Amino acid sequence: MLFNSLEFLVFLPVTFALFWLFPNRFRWIPALAASYYFYMYWNPKLVFLILFTTAVSYVCGIMLEKYNEKPKVKKLIVAITLTACLGVLLFFKYFNFLYDTIFDVIRAFGGNGPAGYFSIMLPVGISFYTFQTASYVIDIYRGKVKAERHLGYFALFVTFFPQLVAGPIERPGDLLPQLRAEKNIRKLDYVGAFRFMLVGFFKKIAVADAIGVIVNATYENVAAANGLSALISTLLFAVQIYCDFSGYSDIAVGCAKLFGVQLSENFHTPYAATSIKEFWNRWHRSLSGWLRDYIYFPLGGSRVKIGRWVFNIFTVFFISGLWHGASYNFVIWGLLHAVFQVIGKFTLSPRNKFWEKLGQSPDGKLVTYLRRVGNFALVTFAWIFFRADTPKDAISIIGKVFTDYSFSSAYLVESISKTSLTLTIAIYIVFALVMLLFMEKLKYPRELGDTERKKKVLNSSLRFSAYLAMIWCVVAVWVVLQAADVGSSFIYFQF
Repeated sequence: MLFNSLEFLVFLPVTFALFWLFPNRFRWIPALAASYYFYMYWNPKLVFLILFTTAVSYVCGIMLEKYNEKPKVKKLIVAITLTACLGVLLFFKYFNFLYDTIFDVIRAFGGNGPAGYFSIMLPVGISFYTFQTASYVIDIYRGKVKAERHLGYFALFVTFFPQLVAGPIERPGDLLPQLRAEKNIRKLDYVGAFRFMLVGFFKKIAVADAIGVIVNATYENVAAANGLSALISTLLFAVQIYCDFSGYSDIAVGCAKLFGVQLSENFHTPYAATSIKEFWNRWHRSLSGWLRDYIYFPLGGSRVKIGRWVFNIFTVFFISGLWHGASYNFVIWGLLHAVFQVIGKFTLSPRNKFWEKLGQSPDGKLVTYLRRVGNFALVTFAWIFFRADTPKDAISIIGKVFTDYSFSSAYLVESISKTSLTLTIAIYIVFALVMLLFMEKLKYPRELGDTERKKKVLNSSLRFSAYLAMIWCVVAVWVVLQAADVGSSFIYFQF
């Protein structure tokens, strides 16, 4: 079920009413039933996978505590759990990719091998709930949390519908206590909940879906694109992917608030980052934190020799790329971020000295601004591989962006027509982006400057007017896209 669907507009209030009608000790029942219904709405047959993952991690969590004094047995239990849960992920998400890769290598050396894919459906959200259960088992092994004995609460931890299919990836120590906690409907933050949901719907429908029409016009017909149309679409995709995913996260946070649960913040103005490392501290923070705590730190983190640190960085970003999708595009995208981060570390000192020679402080406003622009350019460049269907298409887009230009008026008209961009759409996009920036400034006044003025605006009629404008944009764009039969699934649902 999509958040941005009429079905969800019925599902949410019904679930909310049932949840609060039940006594506190039994509220997990309607919440769990609603979560399974929410997940099964796409394909009821695939529910057995989440049931299997839940059962294995639940039993193994209890077994880890039972054999707490036997380290070898505990390691075996963790190995069995991760093999079972991650094995499901590997099979359903990566079997075809590994299958084709192996036979591509065989054919490259003159051998023969079959080509093509087996028909394996990718279960929605499998990467998210698999990582969540894996962190549960590992945290019990490390002694950070106790095993959850109540099967109902544990199943709800795995399937809690607001964050089930696209995160954030919650830690057991954060989410389980909230699911168990005594809740009072009178203490709910209704204003905060609906504010998050409204901003999320605005990002997703009014910005991401509207921009997606232009981006698709270029990336689904790469051969017809030219330099300017490719550049415009690539820049807009950077906005689309952010608004699409952070929009989902905002809606998830808002929904969870209605049930007395506070989910973790998954985004924090990522395009304001001045380095790739900082970008990943701001973008998809629940995944970044997971990779840091369960892969990067166990490998040694940064407290190793420089060669090993480079290996650790490339390993983490290789896994990050694969996590996003079983294709060479995502692997290249992940490795590009590794290259950017390694180069950034090695060149930091000479870059600082360069600015000092020019009489500029490395931490000054001008340098900070230039670093943000440069970092955004690197991130956007990498997005080309994320969005393109194949590496060949990505390379074609890059070639056009850097070479295919003309200074004639006919070229400008042709470029705009290739993106399906009209004056009305262009004006709307500018308006929507200004609205988006306004909302981001309200959310993070200290980071984006002018703190006191922003605090005053928070309680002014201007904010109320902004919310009304956002509602109008969401409804208008949704109606237009529905009439045009334009799909609006969340991008990260495929992961």
